[in-house]
Amino acid sequence: MREHSAAAPYVRSDGLPLTPELLDEFLDSLRRKGRTPETLLTYRRNLNLLYDSLSEEKAIHPGTLEAWRRELLAVGYAPRTINLCISAASSLLEYCGRRELQVQEPLKPEQTVQPELSRGEYLRLLSTARALGWERIYLLVKVFGSTGLMIQELPQLTAEAVRNGEVHLSGDVLHIPKCLRQELLSYISRAGILSGPLFVTRSGTPIRRTSVTAYIQRLAHDACVPVEKCTPRCLRKLYLTTRENIRSSLDLLMEQTYDRMLETEQMTIGWKDGA
Repeated sequence: MREHSAAAPYVRSDGLPLTPELLDEFLDSLRRKGRTPETLLTYRRNLNLLYDSLSEEKAIHPGTLEAWRRELLAVGYAPRTINLCISAASSLLEYCGRRELQVQEPLKPEQTVQPELSRGEYLRLLSTARALGWERIYLLVKVFGSTGLMIQELPQLTAEAVRNGEVHLSGDVLHIPKCLRQELLSYISRAGILSGPLFVTRSGTPIRRTSVTAYIQRLAHDACVPVEKCTPRCLRKLYLTTRENIRSSLDLLMEQTYDRMLETEQMTIGWKDGA
């Protein structure tokens, strides 16, 4: 299948319609160019993030990517991550012959280090939410801190997913820890949530990303945690850091156990001078 040109059927004066079929076709073109499965997964997740951010018409217009970039910055994404998202969108626009819709200048790298939430601070957030009786905020903190779910994926945490014990994302499956699943099952039972996203507004629409951050930051003062650390991004980073530390500890334990095994074998059957 050849690349699309400016005369391709995707070209429209009122913008570029974005459809699941177009995304699949674009990703298939990357696969045929030899892109790795990991790269394709990253492209798909970033483009799905763009698709979900679009209005009901699901079309990219002049200025759409700039507005999307501002939204990503507002909810706490790192400039490097945002540049990767914009790069995926720009590649799609290049494929469709719509360079005029691209963002030309990438964001500059972060000048400051992202604050890191400690395990103790995380536990204080949970304890404070429980003491104040803010169950929904308690669950939001625990979801981001114990699953690694990204904020844009929150609407995919549905009643059905909780009952199944896992969230199906684009090319990935996220396991819900048993302790969290039991709390979520109790919550949806008492709230009468039969299906669909768990965290919604009174009108039934998924709560906005900025609102999610604002909810969590309500705990900052009482939990004695800096407000800049009370974000879904910091909670997810804690999850990733914790797992990496556990993995490193297991690797070290494996190396130590392996060395002891070799030493024992050496004492038993090792070559000895003059033997």
